[in-house]
Amino acid sequence: MMLAYTSSELVSIFTMQSFAGLSLFSVLLLMALGLAIIFGQMGVINMAHGEFMAVGAYTVCMSSKAIQAYWPSMVNTYFVPAIALAFLIAFALGWLMEWGMIRHLYKRPLDTLLATWGISLIMQQSFRSTFGAREVSATLPGWLMGSYKPTDSIDIPLNGIFVMGLSILVTLGVLLFMFRSRWGLRVRATVQNRMMSGAVGINTKMVDRVTFALGCGIAGIAGAAFTTIGSTGPTSGSLYIVDTFLVVVFGGAASMIGTLTSAFSIAQAQSITEFFLTGSVAKVITLATVVIILMIKPQGLFPSKVRK
Repeated sequence: MMLAYTSSELVSIFTMQSFAGLSLFSVLLLMALGLAIIFGQMGVINMAHGEFMAVGAYTVCMSSKAIQAYWPSMVNTYFVPAIALAFLIAFALGWLMEWGMIRHLYKRPLDTLLATWGISLIMQQSFRSTFGAREVSATLPGWLMGSYKPTDSIDIPLNGIFVMGLSILVTLGVLLFMFRSRWGLRVRATVQNRMMSGAVGINTKMVDRVTFALGCGIAGIAGAAFTTIGSTGPTSGSLYIVDTFLVVVFGGAASMIGTLTSAFSIAQAQSITEFFLTGSVAKVITLATVVIILMIKPQGLFPSKVRK
């Protein structure tokens, strides 16, 4: 298949597909960061994680409609505050979900999986009832439109560059929060030894609640980023949940570096393969490769180091 292209065409194809893969990588990374905190750090299988992504996407879309209707002069400035609003709404809903249900299901992974799956179905139906079954799109600011052309044959979308920059900022923020803050120290202490953490005065229940809500809030940011590259429907989040779990497990459930590496590898492999093959075949090849690697390294690329 590649023999049909010249070397310069292949360079252009690989460059543009790599940047297309970076857009997918950015969304997967943001989704996986939230899931890595919830699943990797807390051991909770949150099947409703994709719906929190949809919450963020719908927040941006509704903010876009409100701005167009009441403050059209702010179309070029609303997007960044809308991302912050998406985080806050998803964070608040995650807080309520942990308080109302998740806190009763810790150390019961099967019950947690079934309960959160039920919540995901409820949220999907709520989206249909509130926003309709059709997909909706946000009106993007002018500075997100167009593309950057380093050469005549290469077009790099500006919205992809923005999403990549956003994912880098969020990733750095999460790393600082987890490894350079007092609260991150409490989270890691609670994960390693809950009883001892409680004995030294750490409010482990509050740590659980804020950590779960933070993971949901990051999924809301992923949804906000998603509006720059696609339209949003009631099932948009569920389409990413399998890939997100795959990223977290492939990288190592409790490893932030592993999450970053696996998200990049899966997104790039899938994006480049899709150009030469169909989308379904590209996904099958990517998933099969990941499964084979997991058979060799069942703990993921960056397994947690434990003392034996």
